[in-house]
Amino acid sequence: MEKITLALPDAKIKEEIRASWRHKLGTQSLGRLEEMVVDYGGMIGSVPQKIKAALLIMCGDHGIAKYGVSAFNQAVTYQMIQGYMRDTAGANVFARHSGAKVVVVDAGTAADLKAYAQVRHYKVAPGTNDFTQGPAMTSQQAQQALKVGMEAAEEQMARGYNLLLTGEMGIGNTTSTAAIVAAFFGLPPEETVGRGSGINDERLQIKRQVVAAGLAKNEPKAGDGLDILIKLGGYEHAALAGMMIGGALKRVPTIIDGVNATAAALIACSLVPDCKNYLFCSHLSAEQAHQKMLAYLGLNPVVDAQMRLGEGTGAALALNLLRLSLGTYHDLGW
Repeated sequence: MEKITLALPDAKIKEEIRASWRHKLGTQSLGRLEEMVVDYGGMIGSVPQKIKAALLIMCGDHGIAKYGVSAFNQAVTYQMIQGYMRDTAGANVFARHSGAKVVVVDAGTAADLKAYAQVRHYKVAPGTNDFTQGPAMTSQQAQQALKVGMEAAEEQMARGYNLLLTGEMGIGNTTSTAAIVAAFFGLPPEETVGRGSGINDERLQIKRQVVAAGLAKNEPKAGDGLDILIKLGGYEHAALAGMMIGGALKRVPTIIDGVNATAAALIACSLVPDCKNYLFCSHLSAEQAHQKMLAYLGLNPVVDAQMRLGEGTGAALALNLLRLSLGTYHDLGW
């Protein structure tokens, strides 16, 4: 990816919003809720008036799913996408109640989704390679998948959306995430592998072995987001990272969801360090690797609800809080 330079958030706008909060309520009466409005205004470069949000669900399959690292088999990726099309999945319900548009993006699923006209068809490949045997993808595929995210974000921003939410679906993706985190920080699998979809002890051990095998086979470079993406990542990770970068280029912030989206944020911020200035963290995932990533990125979760569903549900929850905070900012009397 070519070098990208981002504008910094508008410090003057942030101070204007802080001063207005102080005038209305005193000092930090609403704590983090006030800062959400302050940060959002600084990111977009104006006092925010109205939020128009899009939840982009990036979908991809994983070659390592065949080892039984999830409570579900790979066919469930397709079944979940069918649920998104019926508007009945958890992500749809959360998005509906938070006022976000759902956009489903096929970045690299194993299924043929051409029959679904609503799906954004960007498939790089029908799933990644088995990373215990070599890199998950080629450098060219990684670059293409990053562009998928940037183009998908651009589509929504061109329609007037001024806030992006991350969603993802792909059976096996928490295994890929655990490998990304282990590689990025030089940690053993025991410190990054969690129960994901709710796996039992036997599958947890398999999952750790798969991550260990991937690290040993590929020898990824610690802290090198692109190298780690190529060797251990998923197409949804790449597309999410591209989406965050694409949004930041246009001063449109992203609310990142849980552990998978945060792994994508590690990649995005490795490629474009100032991208972190345009990210909100929605919630603290129940997955054990999440706190380590958030501390590195300097992001603070708005909610700790022990959620692990993914799909963008945590991001939609945070959107509700941002809407409430912004509405309070504007409606409070002087």
